Formats: sequence, structure tokens, C-alpha cells
Amino acid sequence: MNLPLGRLLVLAGLALAALGLLVMFLPRLPWLGRLPGDLLVRRGRFVFYAPLATCLVLSVLLTLLGRIIRR
Repeated sequence: MNLPLGRLLVLAGLALAALGLLVMFLPRLPWLGRLPGDLLVRRGRFVFYAPLATCLVLSVLLTLLGRIIRR
């Protein structure tokens, strides 16, 4: 991909802004991170959390968004 430096910087800035908005608004989605399929294991002082279902849902949503943007 041969993008001029200015265009690349603008795209990087937009991506960072989108990531910032995502970080700001994700805590307001109470179901995110607590889906069936997310693993949480607590054994005394040890805590293991693996958000498997959340990662799968986000992956599907981002894939669909990417396909829509490409068209």
C-alpha cells in the first residue's frame, strides 16, 4: 500500500480517536465481558479471567465492519 505520509498520519489519528472513544464507552456496556462463555476462575488469591465469548463477539463485529467499509 503506497499511501503518502500525510494520509497515513490522518488515518492513524482517526484510528487512535476511534480507539479512544471505544475505551471511553465500553464500561457503559454492562454485558460486555460477562457473556456466557467468558471464563472466570477464582482460587484463593489466584484469579484467572479469559473473555472467550466477548472476544468472539467483538471479532465478528469488527470483521463485519471491515467488510462494510471495504465495499
